[in-house]
Amino acid sequence: MEKQNPYEIFQKEAPEVFDGFNGLVESLMNTKALDQKTKQLIYLGIKVAQGDQTAVMFHVPMAKKLGASRDEIKETILLTLTVCGLKGVNTCLAQALDIYDNE
Repeated sequence: MEKQNPYEIFQKEAPEVFDGFNGLVESLMNTKALDQKTKQLIYLGIKVAQGDQTAVMFHVPMAKKLGASRDEIKETILLTLTVCGLKGVNTCLAQALDIYDNE
């Protein structure tokens, strides 16, 4: 069975809720105090702390496109050690670096 994009399923199955969620995301991304790269790194760190490999798949390329270096991605993930122990590092570090190196 082909793996489906969960974001696309969300959009298809609940378009009104998706639009509301997307509006929230856009409003947060349009705030001015933090630059977009920093926001992506923060978001990546939060999602890694949760062990969210799907988010890693989407947000590492976004951060890279915004100028994040491989070391910044790695350091963001390593910072989760103090929040959740090894969970984020064990579930997401190798994947994130592989995505970064192959984008």
